[in-house]
Amino acid sequence: MRLHLHEWGDPGAPPIVCLHGVSAHGRRYRRLPEERLAKRFRVLAPDLRGHGLSSYEPPWTIATQLEDILETLETADAEPRAWIGHSYGARLVLELCARQPDRVACAVLLDPAIQILPHVGLDFAEDAARDYSFGSADEAIAARLANGAPTPREFLEEEAREHLVTSPDGRLRWRFCRPAVVTAYGELCTDPPSPTVFGVPVLLVHASQFGLVREDQLTEYREQLGDRLEVVGVPGGHVVYWDAYEQTANAVEEFLARHTSVTHA
Repeated sequence: MRLHLHEWGDPGAPPIVCLHGVSAHGRRYRRLPEERLAKRFRVLAPDLRGHGLSSYEPPWTIATQLEDILETLETADAEPRAWIGHSYGARLVLELCARQPDRVACAVLLDPAIQILPHVGLDFAEDAARDYSFGSADEAIAARLANGAPTPREFLEEEAREHLVTSPDGRLRWRFCRPAVVTAYGELCTDPPSPTVFGVPVLLVHASQFGLVREDQLTEYREQLGDRLEVVGVPGGHVVYWDAYEQTANAVEEFLARHTSVTHA
């Protein structure tokens, strides 16, 4: 299935793909390409199946998501070798490297959901199955801030403009398919590929306080990848390119300058 695709930069520049996380959308990356990447890359950020402006039709498996992504890139005449993934999107980059390693020359994993523990996945899935709706954008923003993450309000205001839609009952809801999100949390509980599938440079940025990336996972990645791995811990919550934008953007920009053939701007 062809996905809805957000793009920045010169269509003739080397392509790089940004994959979003569960319940998000491709345009959430906007600031990173506009401020840091689009001068050097053609940045492509699809809305995954069940999210944003893409189709909501099942199946919503990891395998299907990868098929959709590759079909969409082929249609866009793009053959990226550099990949960025946040959360579930990072797990998709890991899965792609396991299945088609020749497609990946370097990988950026932003607070990756490498594998979540079953009880955590159940909690997340049960929460995602609930019908959250809002009377206004301010109410939706307040609900996001209530979880304690130090997300700057400007990001959430933009998110509300981009990702809230009015339902037939007149209430506002985030633009994703709840069954697709529930399925994704189940998929994230499955065993992931070994980090050894990354025979390429990897940047792993994690929210140290949030704790989605567990210490045993960090240890395994360090032991298996050695000097191919760069780990950067940042403050704040799970959406590191919101809560720790400058630190995350600096790490990504510097990593890509070292590991792609594009001249640093």
